Amino acid sequence: MADKITHSVDSTNLADILERVLDKGIVIAGDISIYLADVELLKIKIRLLVASVDKAMEMGINWWENDSYLSTQAKELQEDNQRLRDRLNRIEDNIEIVNKRILNKRMTQ
Repeated sequence: MADKITHSVDSTNLADILERVLDKGIVIAGDISIYLADVELLKIKIRLLVASVDKAMEMGINWWENDSYLSTQAKELQEDNQRLRDRLNRIEDNIEIVNKRILNKRMTQ
C-alpha cells in the first residue's frame, strides 16, 4: 500500500508551457524609480524578452551574431575592422606628408 506522490503541476504540462513560451515569446517590462524629496535619483527600465533563438531571429533580433564575446565571426570582423582602421591611418599620414612636401616645394619656388 505505497502511496504515490503527486505534484500539483504535471511535468508534461510544464514542458508544454515552456515550449509555448519559447515558441511564441514573452515580454516582461517594468520601470523602477527612486525618488528623494521629489527628486528622481535613479530610474531603471527593464525589458526582458524570453524566446527561442529561431523566434528572436524571426522578430529581427540577432545581437549575439555581432557580439565578439559570443561569435567567432564577429571577433574576426572586429579584428579586420581594426586592421583597416590602422591602414587608413597610415594612408592619411602619408597623404599629409605628401601635402606638406608639395606646399614646401611651392613656397620655395
